[in-house]
Amino acid sequence: MDNQEQRPFPPKPAAPPTAGLPQVSAPAANTTAAAEPSPPKHSRGTSILLKAVFALVLVGVVFALVWLANRLDSQPVAPAGDPGSGVVEISPTPLPTPLALPREGVVPPDYRLGDCFKDFDPAALRSTVVACDTGHSAQLVAVFRYPAGDSYPGREALAAKALEACRAAKLAPVANDYALNFQRAYPSGTSWDSGDRRVDCYVTADAGNVINASVLP
Repeated sequence: MDNQEQRPFPPKPAAPPTAGLPQVSAPAANTTAAAEPSPPKHSRGTSILLKAVFALVLVGVVFALVWLANRLDSQPVAPAGDPGSGVVEISPTPLPTPLALPREGVVPPDYRLGDCFKDFDPAALRSTVVACDTGHSAQLVAVFRYPAGDSYPGREALAAKALEACRAAKLAPVANDYALNFQRAYPSGTSWDSGDRRVDCYVTADAGNVINASVLP
């Protein structure tokens, strides 16, 4: 019973009523006062409305989170080797169809991470790329690419970035079988203006084409 109370019986008269006066019958025993009215129904309705609003807000938040997750997942991820990746690349990305080797007259912008070079000269405008299991004197083991919109950082900054690339390079145990040096290459102001944004790190053998295996893992 909601919010009901029992009130006391009316007191009995002290003496019988005076003759001639209307008789008032006493209330029946165990008679209780009428129950007080139940609380107004609008309180319950308000509670239901608030729960419905909360449920709608919760559904909206969940939908927004799912939408955001799908949008983030759909953003294209730049593969390793894209210009301006902003990281030192040390793991070659194989081509779907390997290029035929040897390849002569390859220009520096076409050098790929992991390429092995015969009679390598870092200052040459063209080189010969050969299979790494044949005699070669150098291999490209790390690359860093500046974003296309960057301004020329200066020779010292480029040299420092090339050193960073060489330090990041990971070599396989077979590299210990050869007397190797790290050699760095980076753009000049002129080549930068022409679009060159690559910093390269090579391992080279002073003895010539004596390397007969890839030194990358």
